Amino acid sequence: MRPDSSSRKHQRGVASTWIFGGFALVALFFLLAEHRAHLYGWLPFLLLAACPLMHLLHGGHGGHGGHNAEDERRRDENPTPDTAAAPAAHHYH
Repeated sequence: MRPDSSSRKHQRGVASTWIFGGFALVALFFLLAEHRAHLYGWLPFLLLAACPLMHLLHGGHGGHGGHNAEDERRRDENPTPDTAAAPAAHHYH
């Protein structure tokens, strides 16, 4: 085997990957163009299904600081200058 035969195989592999990618993009375009009405019918359901998925991936609702007992314990152990001077506010219900 000649030393440059492996580089030729690699070049053919890269070229075939690009050719396959091009055909896949063309096929995807025509698939979406022909079945657009079906996709639009499913769009509201996909948006609703995305909500629980986002809660799972991003940890639920953000910005609700102070509701977690672990956060409050850490804050009590390591007070910052602005929270150390102020007395703790207790909410009585």
